[in-house]
Amino acid sequence: MSDPLAAGPPYDLAVIGGGIHGAGVAQAAAAAGHRVLLVERDGWGSGTSSKSTKLIHGGLRYLANGELRLVRESLRERRILERIAPGLVQPDRFYIPLYGDSRLRPRRLWLGLALYWALAGLRPGEHFTRVPRGHWPQFAGLRQDGLQALFAYRDARTDDRRLTAAVAASAAALGAILACPARMTGATHQPGGWQIRLRVGDRDCAVSARILVNCAGPWADRVAASITPAPPRPRIELVQGAHLVLDQPRIEHCYYLEVPEDGRALFLLPWQGRTLLGTTETPFAGDPDRVAVTPAEEAYLLGTLGHYFPAVQPRVIRRFAGLRVLPASDRSPFRRSREVMLIRAPRHKPDYLAVYGGKLTGYRATASRVLELARSNLPHRRPRADTRYIALHPPLVDMEPPHR
Repeated sequence: MSDPLAAGPPYDLAVIGGGIHGAGVAQAAAAAGHRVLLVERDGWGSGTSSKSTKLIHGGLRYLANGELRLVRESLRERRILERIAPGLVQPDRFYIPLYGDSRLRPRRLWLGLALYWALAGLRPGEHFTRVPRGHWPQFAGLRQDGLQALFAYRDARTDDRRLTAAVAASAAALGAILACPARMTGATHQPGGWQIRLRVGDRDCAVSARILVNCAGPWADRVAASITPAPPRPRIELVQGAHLVLDQPRIEHCYYLEVPEDGRALFLLPWQGRTLLGTTETPFAGDPDRVAVTPAEEAYLLGTLGHYFPAVQPRVIRRFAGLRVLPASDRSPFRRSREVMLIRAPRHKPDYLAVYGGKLTGYRATASRVLELARSNLPHRRPRADTRYIALHPPLVDMEPPHR
């Protein structure tokens, strides 16, 4: 009996990694009419894509790094996702409290929020506000002593795991072949593309593809190491982001909180009837399969929570951590670019592309960029759809990945 993965002509693209970027590339390629294979080892969004801070946002804090293009693109993508995935992306108001000892001052924050609003297109519903002092007591538990200003601005939240699963399901509906659980055990360049070896369940098989796309996130270098000849790799560092899920306190509002010690931003959010607190930026050098919240990270997060909500007695019921892929640099992770790094080989008419880093919010824009780079080496196909207008629906079956 022929193998359904290998049946028929070679794939136009084989995408390795079923996180948000891999699912996005598969969806975009299938929408463009291409024959696509998406390979995922564990489950859709089971890695970093289910361990984010659950935000669909422009990245207010990236303004301080001068990343205006990234913020503008992310705000545009936020607007698209709110339109095509209303069951998965929820607009919300985020609140920033400023105290006498805050590093961020009211005037500077006002200017930053004004720029953020301008980059979002000055839409009336997205205007920021300064919360009147008489309304401050409505924010239960928030420290009032020394509070100088409370600002509100608009962004959005999501269930990152379910969003990834929805994008993967959309790719399948457009004709992509999905293989999960499956992993690539090796790939060899050959005339016309790649011979790719897969382990699918308990069997081995091989497929051929014109273009190989490495979207394995923190595992991208591990995938690259199994490819012959060895593809180029950027200089990267893995940075851990820890999160805590609390059943106390249970908050009603979304908060952007400045960490007193270092000026970083943390988010405190309602999450599935509980509270989510994150995230950290801790250099990571171990096995990506063994990432875990450290005691120091937990103390860092809870210390910041206590600074703003001094009366609470937090109860941690779950801990999880994801890995960001950032460009190697002497700068602190907080100051490094969140722009996606796209690797291609050869540079002209590439048949290998790799996605390193990037933001959850910008997955669709990243996928479009990957296809644009691959276009010179892809056959002409009749497009099926435009991802800007494909509705995304929550998966009908719970697809919670196993907790590692």
